[in-house]
Amino acid sequence: MASWKRDFASGLIVLVPILITLYAIYWLYGLVAGLTPGLILKPEALTAFIGGQSEQAVQTREQVAQFLRVIVALTVFIILTFSVGYLMRTTVGGLVERLVDNVANRVPVIRVVYNASKMAAETAFGEQESLQKPVKLETWQGLRMTAFKTGKVTSDGREVLFLPTSPNITTGYVIEVESDRITELDEDVEDALTRVLSAGFGDANRRGMDAGVSIDVIDEAKTTGSDDD
Repeated sequence: MASWKRDFASGLIVLVPILITLYAIYWLYGLVAGLTPGLILKPEALTAFIGGQSEQAVQTREQVAQFLRVIVALTVFIILTFSVGYLMRTTVGGLVERLVDNVANRVPVIRVVYNASKMAAETAFGEQESLQKPVKLETWQGLRMTAFKTGKVTSDGREVLFLPTSPNITTGYVIEVESDRITELDEDVEDALTRVLSAGFGDANRRGMDAGVSIDVIDEAKTTGSDDD
């Protein structure tokens, strides 16, 4: 009994992350494919490569055309992203950014969405190290909690921290704490996130089957029998 339970648990540990990753890739592909216009490439343009008028041939041409449209859309997006990023390093880029900010902030509903999405993008992809600095926070009765600096300071000098919940780090609390109650950690953000995401069981220095809690199963029947002897 102990052997098959361990094998099943070991298989789940390997397969579940793979299946979740594949599903995320499939979902993103479907999202991009749905947003990609058909004007980029029509299935009829592939008739010279995939001939025939059968239902299978028509479906194959449509699938190949859709895949090529996704590749083209991603390529254009990557080139556009690099181009805009390069432009932002120039004086013209700064002027354009301020112009867009001013226009977006004049529209009531758009202003909220624009500022929230911009702040989220700056937090996720920004180069400020303070946004990715894990710290320990002294709470009550000697307890400590893992939090992350946001790089913001209040008017009275308190540090603004994000205190994530576990294991769902997309929710949490924005707290203002005095600097003497914060202990900076000598670890990467990945290490701290691993600890929070795994509810304290994970170890960033161990991967695969060696990470997390032990899945050894003790056969109760054998244990009982040995105790009787």
